[in-house]
Amino acid sequence: MKALCIGDLALDVVALLRTEITYGSDTQAHISTHGGGTGGNVATWLGANKVPVFLVTRVGKDTAGDALVRELDAFGVEHNTEAIEGIHTGVVISLVDGKGGRTMFPDSGANAGLSLKDLPSLDDITVAYISGYSFLNPRSRPGVLEMAGEIHKRSIPIIFDPASVGSMNFRGKDGLDEMLHVTDVMILNQSEAEFLSGVTGTEKSLTELLKKVPCVVIKTGADGAIAQSRDGNVVSIPAHPADVKDTTGAGDAFAAGFIASWMKSRDLSSALTNATRYAAECVAIIGARPQVAP
Repeated sequence: MKALCIGDLALDVVALLRTEITYGSDTQAHISTHGGGTGGNVATWLGANKVPVFLVTRVGKDTAGDALVRELDAFGVEHNTEAIEGIHTGVVISLVDGKGGRTMFPDSGANAGLSLKDLPSLDDITVAYISGYSFLNPRSRPGVLEMAGEIHKRSIPIIFDPASVGSMNFRGKDGLDEMLHVTDVMILNQSEAEFLSGVTGTEKSLTELLKKVPCVVIKTGADGAIAQSRDGNVVSIPAHPADVKDTTGAGDAFAAGFIASWMKSRDLSSALTNATRYAAECVAIIGARPQVAP
C-alpha cells in the first residue's frame, strides 16, 4: 500500500511574535526556517510514520529547493521532483501569535504549473491526497484536474483538502464541482466547511457537503473533529491533548494521520483518532514537519 500526495513543497519562515506588531517599526520575534508546503507536510508526516508515500511537487533550481528535496529523502518520501530554472522555490511566511495562532503569506513559486506529466505510475497507489492550494493555483488547476481524472479512472480513492477560505476567496471556486465529482473524502476546517456549504454550523455544513462528496471530515480545532459518510452515522472525536506552541501545519498532520489509518481499514472513528494524534504532535513543536528526520 502506498499513498500519493499532490501539492506544494515550500520553505516556511516562521516568526513567533513576542509582542503585538508595531507597524512601520520593529517587532521582536523568534524566527526559524522549516520545510513546508501542504503536499510536503502531509508526505513527510506519512514518511516519518513509516507509511510508503510518493509526492508530486516542484521546486526552483536554488539552495532552498535543494534543501527541501534532501529533507524529503531523509523522511523516506519518494518523488521525482523537478527543479525549475528561472523561478524560485515556494516560500510561506507564517506569523505566529502568543496563543499559537498563525497568519500565513504564501508564494507558490515553482509549485505553479503542475501537469499530468508529473503523475507517476499508479500501479501501487492505494489512496491519493490532493491539496487545494495546488488546485486553486490557476497555472496548476488544469493539470491537477487531469491527474485527478486519471486517478479516478483507476478507482483509487481521492482525499481532497480545498485549502483556506482566504485562498478560495482570492482565487475563486471555479472548477471546484469538477474536483468534488471525483472526490471520495473531503477534509476541511469549520470555516471552510461553512464557506463551501453556505450554511452556519458544523452539522448543517456536514449535511450539505455530503450532497457533493461521499464522505466529509470537518476539523473543529480544540474540539477535535466530526465526520460522516453518506451511508453511515456521524462520528465525533475530541482533540488529543497537546501543549500548543505553533498551529502551523496542524491540518496537514491531521490529514496524514487520517490517511495512514483510513487507507488500511476505512474506519472513520480510527482514522479521526489517529488524525487528532498526529495534529497534537504537530502543534506541540515549532514548524509544520515532524521534529527530527529519521
